[in-house]
Amino acid sequence: MSNKTLSDNDYSVFCDFLEQQCGIVLGTNKQYLVKSRLSPLMARFEIESITDLVNKTMRQSERQLRAAVIDAMTTNETLWFRDIYPYELLKDKLLPELDKGKPLKIWSAASSSGQEPYSIAMTIQEYKNQVSVNSRSMFSIVGTDISNTMLDICKNGEYDALALSRGLSAERKTKFFTDSGHGMMKINADVQRVVNFRHLNLLDSYNLLGKFDIIFCRNVLIYFSADIKSQIINKFAQQLNPNGYLVLGASESMSGLSDAFNMIRCNPGIIYQKK
Repeated sequence: MSNKTLSDNDYSVFCDFLEQQCGIVLGTNKQYLVKSRLSPLMARFEIESITDLVNKTMRQSERQLRAAVIDAMTTNETLWFRDIYPYELLKDKLLPELDKGKPLKIWSAASSSGQEPYSIAMTIQEYKNQVSVNSRSMFSIVGTDISNTMLDICKNGEYDALALSRGLSAERKTKFFTDSGHGMMKINADVQRVVNFRHLNLLDSYNLLGKFDIIFCRNVLIYFSADIKSQIINKFAQQLNPNGYLVLGASESMSGLSDAFNMIRCNPGIIYQKK
């Protein structure tokens, strides 16, 4: 099969398509990334070149191909307890502050393959054990992602040794996972049942998700334009309960994007509280 690099014009058209569909801004000279992400789709859809694949993707009638392309371009690697401090803040500050005996809802707004929402669920269980809180119905987590492929992995809750080696301590691996054979381990049912996974494009409405006390949206906004970032952050504010919290990635800032939040320095880390 021929697999030539995209022309500048085809690349520009594809970038416009990707930003329109899911908000991601590729920037200039990322043809290599498009090629590496989309090449596996050529055999699947019996298409002979990246150029032909991209051109076919532009057709509205090619729904299955378009979905597969967006899936491939929006799938990002992740790890357990990424950066550590957000989960320590969750356990030591946010949960004690918000735990008032009423249902507490948390949203993981870009679940990828499930590491973030399951890390949140494990943190909640550790918190409950620490303070002797026994109610399982008090906390719920919604995990959303644009990729149906990633959501299938999330819902299955089964991971190989490589995935488990990235950020997960041996203690937590033993405590929260069970060997399911074939080199795979499955997250325990008492952790898995706390999380409900749903498909969501962050460019769409969030109203059907309901209100939340905490929203995690980490290492996602870096892929969007300033205008899209601002829209998403302000929609997050609308979905948060009064005084709710938004947790962004370590390299992400809200500066100049929204005035709906107060910034709280936590040393380490920054979180944002709805005004």
